[in-house]
Amino acid sequence: MAQKNAALVQGTLDLLILQALAAQERHGVGVSRRIADITRGTFQVQPGSLFPALHRLEAAGWLTATWKPSENNRRAKYYRLTKAGLRQLNHEAAEWSRAVQAITWALQA
Repeated sequence: MAQKNAALVQGTLDLLILQALAAQERHGVGVSRRIADITRGTFQVQPGSLFPALHRLEAAGWLTATWKPSENNRRAKYYRLTKAGLRQLNHEAAEWSRAVQAITWALQA
């Protein structure tokens, strides 16, 4: 039986992008691959969702971007977390943890 990809809960894409960029800068496809890796394949972010989100996070000041050659020598835009982006990641992670705990309590009731 084929496994369906899980739908992203509203607001989690930003959190996943920020987490994917926490350790090092990556180009867009690298961000998508990292999200798939850290979620053990649960989330496969498509370009139509990823690139608008990357641009939105850059406009918010949470990411910076630089054009440079990729590993296959193509020109690619590499994204890096800013200090504000790291603060946002920490804030969103804490909010997510609180929400997960609340849902866990609700399911145990």
